[in-house]
Amino acid sequence: MKIVVIQGPNLNMLGMREQNIYGPMKLEDIHAQMRDVAEQNNTEIEFFQSNLEGEIVDRLQECLGDADGIIINPAAYTHTSIAIRDAISAIQIPTVEVHLSNIHQREEFRHKSLTAPVCAGQILGFGPFGYHLAMISILQITNEIKAMKEAQQAQQAQAALQAN
Repeated sequence: MKIVVIQGPNLNMLGMREQNIYGPMKLEDIHAQMRDVAEQNNTEIEFFQSNLEGEIVDRLQECLGDADGIIINPAAYTHTSIAIRDAISAIQIPTVEVHLSNIHQREEFRHKSLTAPVCAGQILGFGPFGYHLAMISILQITNEIKAMKEAQQAQQAQAALQAN
């Protein structure tokens, strides 16, 4: 199983920017914790960060056929990017949106997420722990999908045996 973590604009500045909102933890530290969870669950994990909308769209499209699940923090693009929303919708890979801060407690323009409606779920307001919750969520979702596919294959095999 493979999970791709996509980080949007300015998240490379974590630990330096607005610590009162985003906390003191650096992105590398968050990724190290996520890597530990992935290893414990025999899961491959890959990280990508970009400040450019088109690069995020490209990376989402590259996940097609390569990733079982996606964790994304579109950051400011959450509220503005129809292109990222459309890419998530097009690839049909289970995706969990995560935000360090509670976007609903912030400025009015941050209250609406364009990407959340095409994601399996949204986790926000728990700081870096939100990424841990996203890992647990995407692992659960992907395991359920795998179990469903296995059950369907077993039913098809059983039906084929009965037909013969």
